[in-house]
Formats: sequence, C-alpha cells, structure tokens
Amino acid sequence: MKTTLIKTLYIITIITLSTLSINVKAAIFITPKAPSINAAAYIVIDHNSNAIIASSKSDEKRSPASLAKLMTAYVVFQLIKDGRINLKDDVKISKKAWKTGGSKSFVEVGKTIKLETLLKGMIIQSGNDSAVALAEHIAGTEGTFATYMNEYAKELNMSNTRFENASGLPHKNQHTTARDMATLASATIRDFPQFYQWYSQKEFTYHGIKQRNRNKLLWSDHTVDGMKTGFTKKAGYNIVVSAKRVGMRLISVVLGSTGAQARTSQTQTILDYSFRFFETTKISGINKKIPIFGSTKEQIKVGFKSPQAVTLSRGQYKLSQQVIKLNADFQTPINTGDNIGHLIIQLEGKILAKLPVIALEDANKSGFFSRMLDKIGL
Repeated sequence: MKTTLIKTLYIITIITLSTLSINVKAAIFITPKAPSINAAAYIVIDHNSNAIIASSKSDEKRSPASLAKLMTAYVVFQLIKDGRINLKDDVKISKKAWKTGGSKSFVEVGKTIKLETLLKGMIIQSGNDSAVALAEHIAGTEGTFATYMNEYAKELNMSNTRFENASGLPHKNQHTTARDMATLASATIRDFPQFYQWYSQKEFTYHGIKQRNRNKLLWSDHTVDGMKTGFTKKAGYNIVVSAKRVGMRLISVVLGSTGAQARTSQTQTILDYSFRFFETTKISGINKKIPIFGSTKEQIKVGFKSPQAVTLSRGQYKLSQQVIKLNADFQTPINTGDNIGHLIIQLEGKILAKLPVIALEDANKSGFFSRMLDKIGL
C-alpha cells in the first residue's frame, strides 16, 4: 500500500516578502522589447541559465558558413580529451586541403604541420585549408569527419543542424539555426575552457603571414572574449559572440546580416540591451528541511543536484518570493536524488521561474500502523 502525500500541505516558503522593507506593489519594472535588427535570424542566451533573453527566427534553417568550424573544433577538442589525438601530432597536408578555396592559413601541400598550429589557424584566422587538413587527419576523409560532426550535434540536441564538411563552404544539405549555434558555443565554453581562450586571440601568424581575427568586437568591446564569424554569398554575414559582464556570460548569434560592420554593430546592440535589462542570479543551494509523512523520518533535507542559475529582468529576483512546491505524486520511500518538486520563484503571484528540487537524503517507508496514524493526522 502506497502512502500518497498531500501536495497542498507542502508549499514551503523560503523567503517571504514580509521580511523585506521594500513595497513590492510599488516596484516598477520596465523591460522594453528587444531591439529589431536587420538580420535573417538572431538569438541571445545566458550561458549559465540557458535562458533565452531575445530572439527572432532562431529555429529557421540557415547556411552556417564558417560557423561550421565551431563544430570542427569541438570534435577535435573532444578527441584530444579522449586521448585519441594530440596537439603535438604531425599532420601532413594533402592536395585537397591545400587547394580548398576561401579563407586560408596558407598551408603547403606535402608539408607536415603540428595539429595545434592547424587548430589555431582554423579558430583565429578561419583557415578552410586547416579545417580540411584536421578532418582528414582524424577521419581519413572530410566526408567521414562530417559524420563525427553530426553525431556530436545530435548529442548536444542541435536538432535542426546538419553538417556536410569541416570548413562550412556551401553545400545544399548543410544548415543550422541561431539556437543550435548558441547551444554549440555554450557547450564549447563549458566543456573546453582550456581551448576556448584561443577564440579571443586577435592575430595568427603562419609562414610569415600575419592575419587578424575577423571578430571586430574583440577590439571594440573588452567584455567580448570569442567566438567566430562566417560569410558566404548564400549565408550572408554570420557571427557568434560571447561576452562576460558583472558576473553574467551571454552568447549571441546573428545569422544572415547584410555586412561585416552590420553584424558587429547588431551584435553590440543586442548584447547591450541584454546586459542592461537582465541579470542572472546563481543559487548554490536552499538547505531546507521539509516535513514528510508515511516515513520513518519526520523530515528530510532537499535541494539542488547542482548549483542553479536563473535569468530575470534586472531587479526582480531581489523582490521575489521563493517556495518549494512538491510533486502531486510525491510518495515514500524516497531515495537520495529523487526529483520531488520545484523551487518556484514568483513575484506578485506571477511565476518567473521553476527550478527542479531533489531529495538530499533517503527516507524509508514507515510501517502500516505508523502510516495509518499519519493519515489520521493529515
């Protein structure tokens, strides 16, 4: 016989508005609409909370151009982490890699170059020849390497993306979305911080030729520390950027802009808007004990699986009320790690965010007689 707990008894206030001296009803929050920019699609997300701050046509399929190299690099980073390749590997340049058109690192056919040099040439200067050389070194052919790219895209839930080559040169079946590119950028920052720093490097020199990073925001905005630009006639001007201000990291993606300067100014506009009107609060834990019935324990500690982040209009979190609301089917026995409800963040009766709450300790089911007494008590 299962003991079902009564949900309405388990709404536990963590912070009550009565403890604050601010008159919440008098608080005014003005969050203007996101700016309109002349691009095919865009999105701005918070890296830590994954909240979408602003977007337009973020799921529309577009040609990635050189943004495809973000996935090429992600695959290389992962294989380095797995020990399958090494930054010191010697990579022989094939005729195909050497002949690849578009932006170049100016590698020479038949020469042997260190993998790290090719990676930097692809990331900083966007060398198509470097991208192809890396793909061939890992998978034998660029086509086989694209299979790796698509598998990792699937793993990251980039559901509207398909890659056909490592460089991003035009292909009729190759496409991505602003949302998927933001997901990839965030995964790169999260999974490979030791390599992400290369995306902030302003220049790359190989074979005596110095070339500048095409991300102009690296010069004009000191809070920007990556990531990548791209252009083809089909794609238009694309750019992925990450910036960090006041403890908040944002990722913006602009696809199909009208020019190199336009994509830069458009990105600056949507980043400034997002930082100005939103903020992200990290919540490390709630350290709350809740009473339970039908168990050998009277109460258990609940909290988060890992620190959580919530992105809200600036100033809202300080005035919000947080309560734990348990699941309707909350039952004993309870195991550590079981999802038992949510932390509800609300303001003036409006739910702003919901964060999953888990049990931080076990709670065994009590005996039949004890459960009957609990039912009578309820």
